[in-house]
Amino acid sequence: MAMVNAFDPSKTGALPAQEAAMIERRRKLLGPAYRLFYEKPLHIVRGDGVWLYDAEGKAYLDTYNNVASVGHCHPHVVEALSRQAALLNTHTRYLHETILDYAERLLGYFPPELSHVMFTCTGSEANDLALRIAMAHTGRQGVIVTRLAYHGLTVAVSELSPSLTPEEPRPAHVCLVDAPDGFRHNGDDVGQRFAEGVRRAIALLRGRGIEPAALLVDTIFSSDGVFADPPGFLVEAVAAIREAGGIFIADEVQPGFGRIGHGFWGFARHGVVPDIVTMGKPMGNGHPMAGIAVRPEVVAEFAARSRYFNTFGGNPVSCAVGLAVLDVIEDHGLVTRAAEMGAILRGGLRDLSTLHPAIGDVRGAGLFVGVEMVDPATGAPATALTTRVVNGLRERGVLISATGPNGNILKIRPPLVFAREHVNLFLDRLAATLQAQNA
Repeated sequence: MAMVNAFDPSKTGALPAQEAAMIERRRKLLGPAYRLFYEKPLHIVRGDGVWLYDAEGKAYLDTYNNVASVGHCHPHVVEALSRQAALLNTHTRYLHETILDYAERLLGYFPPELSHVMFTCTGSEANDLALRIAMAHTGRQGVIVTRLAYHGLTVAVSELSPSLTPEEPRPAHVCLVDAPDGFRHNGDDVGQRFAEGVRRAIALLRGRGIEPAALLVDTIFSSDGVFADPPGFLVEAVAAIREAGGIFIADEVQPGFGRIGHGFWGFARHGVVPDIVTMGKPMGNGHPMAGIAVRPEVVAEFAARSRYFNTFGGNPVSCAVGLAVLDVIEDHGLVTRAAEMGAILRGGLRDLSTLHPAIGDVRGAGLFVGVEMVDPATGAPATALTTRVVNGLRERGVLISATGPNGNILKIRPPLVFAREHVNLFLDRLAATLQAQNA
């Protein structure tokens, strides 16, 4: 899955001299583990709102990057960062009002049961911290995640991220469940099927002599293929893990902060209150900040055993940025816009599917959309076609990517400032790209 939209280093010779030289320099300096997007990598030098610009000044409509959720280089966010950076930046062992102001405001978007917040710099750190708290609270080690999940890069959470190394076996304390795929299992009760998978995973862990500590899911199932519906399908699975003595951790690093158009969080669409919520990516609109919201009783045992400190997590600059991001979301009604523009986008995609039967399914919530590409004759995943579509859009100045176990699901998640004109532009260029595949 991770390689579906990656540049093939053996094809460097086909690129312009400047890009080829940069790739070689990158290889020497950064080593072989990094990857670049697209068959022809992009050399991006500037961002503005929904647009990215390459070194030659060509504009690309960004319909993929949910990190800059309120738009690239938003002036209100940039101004807040600059103002605080010119005044003070330090750690959380000194008293400072900005972290308290931000914590209080951020917690206002959560159910009252989640009344503590702890700050990190990355989503990986947030999930790592959540895992430590879950294990301390339950006294257990077992964790259940979906089959192609991505939850981060630390040693602990990379073990919970099979999308990074899908062919490698998981450690004994990690158990995988199938994603709640309503397309491939059409007619099944999605929630019941997913909960049954969780119960089987609990039994498998216990068969290994391991008790379950947590069910950890990305609430839009981003890496698994984008699964949002029907609302409420998580209820039974959450009940199953709690009945077994574990807790529910909602990974909101990708769907959080209004993207799904139904409140601020993906879990809200399902009518559940997690025990821990992890956040990151859009939290700082490109500035590295992340964190967790947690029930006080869940963090109590961890706090009794450990002290928590993060040199940069919750620093004054980060908190000023976080406050500015919340300002923009509120002042511009971006949660409502995500719902409205997402509905228009999905409707346009479904209209395209009547002309292009390779579009097998359109799904998602708000401005987080998955489009499953299939062989119209068999329904089999159309991975090669998906790759051509992603790169064809790149040539037409539109950036998306692909996801899912077969890399055949277009992953679309534009900045929340996406407007009707941007939706129309995207649909027009996707239509042209699909038509070119039929020519």
